[in-house]
Amino acid sequence: MLFSYEQFDQNTFQEINLRKLTQVFLDLMNQLSGNADQALRALKQIWDRHNLAEATGMSFEEFRDSLVEQGLLEQNGVGGDGPGGARFSPTAKLDREIQKSAFEEIFADLKKDSAGNHPVNREGFGGEKLPETRPYEFGDAIQDVNFVSSIGNALANTGFENFAMKEDDLETHQREHLTSCATVILIDISHSMILYGEDRITPAKKVAMALVEYIQQKYPKDTIDVVLFGDEAIPVDVDKIARVRVGEYHTNTRAGLQAAMKILQKRKQSNKQVFMITDGKPSAIHENGRIYKNPFGLDPKIVAQTVNEAIHLRRKGITITTFMITTDPYLQDFVDTMTRANKGRAYYASLDNLGKFIFADYAKNKKKRL
Repeated sequence: MLFSYEQFDQNTFQEINLRKLTQVFLDLMNQLSGNADQALRALKQIWDRHNLAEATGMSFEEFRDSLVEQGLLEQNGVGGDGPGGARFSPTAKLDREIQKSAFEEIFADLKKDSAGNHPVNREGFGGEKLPETRPYEFGDAIQDVNFVSSIGNALANTGFENFAMKEDDLETHQREHLTSCATVILIDISHSMILYGEDRITPAKKVAMALVEYIQQKYPKDTIDVVLFGDEAIPVDVDKIARVRVGEYHTNTRAGLQAAMKILQKRKQSNKQVFMITDGKPSAIHENGRIYKNPFGLDPKIVAQTVNEAIHLRRKGITITTFMITTDPYLQDFVDTMTRANKGRAYYASLDNLGKFIFADYAKNKKKRL
């Protein structure tokens, strides 16, 4: 084992601490739905409990001021814990940093463990090179020519003495075709997403933000929208996902599917899909301009109308992929029924592998058979 020693640099030490502490603050902002004052109070408790002033070489107030200097927070009004009773609010840059942080965290986990990745190779053009070959066609790229099989064909046709290669001898590798996608993520914000002491909404938001960042970076021609569903279905700006919070809501899955279809019908992409993250049964629908609710068991009326909506999406060519973050057998039966009706897919994922399933499924849906 080799060691390298160098002069201690206090400035470098503080820069490293600043990055780590900023990451903690970003996580708190996501968990507390973008409430900067609550996040600062929580961080202050952590700071005092673990004596971070001594460990990092900076006071809590210095760190808080650095967040303002970085453009992540701004002072806004009075009545808070800042100097002179100042309150703090997040900036657009902070929302962006939370999204990038979620992306880096999810992808770091994917690199460590590739379980849940389900690549599908299909014919096409412009994607990854496949081992399968086909006869050469005018316009094929020279780098796709399989020279081993092409020379073998020429030898079989002409022999060693009169060796000559013709166009008919050439074979090229097939490629995957990456088609454009329009995706809507439906996130359940009903009260059950924070029941029993388990925070399910924070991982759901984190995965949604990571997928948004991934698509914006790698597939700019694709579109992604996010819709929240509780009693109602409400689209949310993809830059404001971290500020989403759970409420005292029932689960109007049908309204979420209707909102997703309305968005996707306006999109021009080849593939249209819905990713739904939920942990509960449908317990509400709109009926005669009012909300009909039944939180007890699986109400046949609610189930029937929700399944009918899934069938409606199937007829429009829209696939539903459900990520169920619960293990109740009777809830899985409902998801199975809805999945069969839509001819979609269902994953029974835990919170720690949700990202693996979602990214694998998105990559699979980018492939199109020609």
